[in-house]
Amino acid sequence: MTDHARPAEDRPPGGGVGSNGIVLTPQQARSRRNRNVAIGLAVAFFVLLFYVVTIAKLGPGVLKGPT
Repeated sequence: MTDHARPAEDRPPGGGVGSNGIVLTPQQARSRRNRNVAIGLAVAFFVLLFYVVTIAKLGPGVLKGPT
């Protein structure tokens, strides 16, 4: 019987991966952290890029506020 066919109370915690879940090696954890940092920096760059392009398209007067 597969995990999906068993009632939820009979399944092991964590969706069937065991009580400890998936354990990463130090190299895998470091690789995941580096990848997450790279993704975060890329997202921050694109947010900043969109902000700068928006301000450039609106013109410098938008930063001065209402007069």
